[in-house]
This record gives sequence, C-alpha cells and structure tokens, in this order.
Amino acid sequence: MRLINHTQDNRKGDMAEFYAVTWLWDNGYEVFKNCGCTGPVDLIATKDGETTLIDVKTKSGRSGRTRSDEQVELNVKLLNYNPSTRKLNFVKHKK
Repeated sequence: MRLINHTQDNRKGDMAEFYAVTWLWDNGYEVFKNCGCTGPVDLIATKDGETTLIDVKTKSGRSGRTRSDEQVELNVKLLNYNPSTRKLNFVKHKK
C-alpha cells in the first residue's frame, strides 16, 4: 500500500475541489468526484443531459495552465479556483 503525503498543496487542491462541487451544484449540475488522486479528471458533472469532464486548478502566480494531450483528447474542461476570492470560472479553451 502506498501512503500519500498530504502536503499543503494537496490541501489547497482538496479545498478547491470542494468549492468546485458546491459551485457546480449552485449552477444546476449533478457532480461526481474522482475517488482516486490521479488521472486526467477531478470531477464529472452532468446538466441538461450533457456530461462535462472537469479538472480543477487552483490559481497561483503561474499563468498559462494548459490541458495535457490526454485531457484535450477527452475534452476535459479546466475550472480555475481563486483561493483569495473563492471564485471559480471555466477556462475558455482554443480548439
């Protein structure tokens, strides 16, 4: 069994995902979390018969967060979380 080191960054990511779930609920989505801690998707959300695969990113000093090739192929949407304001927004992806 592999033990996971819960660093401060892991905690920030966990908080971002919890805020994302409630934000998505408030916006009419049903939400399912990835129970593991790896993979291209953090959340699966459904609304009006459409499914959206989501990767939650915590805003940091770095800009230009991009999707991996696998995420692009799966059409995963990035959802940015700003810990200072607790606001979330979907990234507009180029095709």
